[in-house]
Amino acid sequence: MYVSVKGGEAAIRRAHRLLADRRRGSRDVAEIGSDQIAEQLTLAVDRVMNEGSLHDRALAALAIKQARGDLVEAAFLVRAYRTTLPRFGASRPIDTAEMVVERRISATYKDLPGGQILGPTFDYTHRLIDFGLEEASETPGPEAADALPVTPGSTPRVTELLAREGLVEVEPRGEDGEVGDLTRSPLRIPAKRDVRLQQLARGDEGFLLALGYSTQRGFGSTHPFAGEIRIGRVEVEFDVAELGFAVPLGEITVSECQMINQFSGSAKVAPTFTRGYGLAFGQAERKVMAMALVDRALRTEELGGEVIAPAQDQEFVLAHADNVQATGFVEHLKLPHYVDFQAELALVRAMRAEHAARAEADAADVVEDHFEEAAE
Repeated sequence: MYVSVKGGEAAIRRAHRLLADRRRGSRDVAEIGSDQIAEQLTLAVDRVMNEGSLHDRALAALAIKQARGDLVEAAFLVRAYRTTLPRFGASRPIDTAEMVVERRISATYKDLPGGQILGPTFDYTHRLIDFGLEEASETPGPEAADALPVTPGSTPRVTELLAREGLVEVEPRGEDGEVGDLTRSPLRIPAKRDVRLQQLARGDEGFLLALGYSTQRGFGSTHPFAGEIRIGRVEVEFDVAELGFAVPLGEITVSECQMINQFSGSAKVAPTFTRGYGLAFGQAERKVMAMALVDRALRTEELGGEVIAPAQDQEFVLAHADNVQATGFVEHLKLPHYVDFQAELALVRAMRAEHAARAEADAADVVEDHFEEAAE
């Protein structure tokens, strides 16, 4: 017989103390500070900000420390904190053409107007463990070698080159310029593209990467080219009603990806290229590339295609992309289900007893038939 586990609040308090002890680790090692996480584990911080739907590097770093490096748990903490913040309004759309570019590459144009800028990337590194990093040392900054190229001013997007010839679709806009807000209204299927992109932006990177990869392996009818991937700083502006004009709030770093996809056209539409789009906080190019692949896949039906693959199915993608929601649904299985299990246990026992009785009756009928045949 199963009985309830006892302990209650005292056991929970002890679990919290044990968690804090494990978080601290060995006292022979200096405790890591959230400022170190913010400055040296920047890609982890960027991911938590994206999946937590809040641009706050210090808070994301603190959440990573509190979560012992579990980025999904850290995003959960950030998103929970976000719900406590007052909302003053919405910022103006950022203009990535005016980005101060730190990294900009294209797989479609070798001689890209404005130039290709490699920037900080793992793309050209050997995937070999650098054991020299075991020892803390001051590595030279960019001023000690070649300075990191940063392009100020207007940098046109690659898709604008195609648009001049009418070879790429005109970027669809929301109706009357209105944009949905997934943080204030629940997700409803089917969702418009603006809401879909919001869900993808805060979706789990691994899940989106797998879906994007699936479209490349044939689970979807797209043939993508990375038109442009750019990373850099953009200015955020906020309209102040009392002033009658926008004021700058500061700069943030974002990653943007424009995927270019083949499209054969139709009786009404000339053959052209279509777009897939991704935008995220910080340096998150893998995330925005996966976003762009999935965004294009989700547009299959509106472009006259047939939905045949998981990445093209809105409900499959959008309902399962949110790792905070997925975590809650999966991890709730750890909570007590004693009553439910006892009910299932009693039902299975009753069914087994019924099955055994029926088998015994069937066996008795077989024996009786055997004796009757022998008597004849």
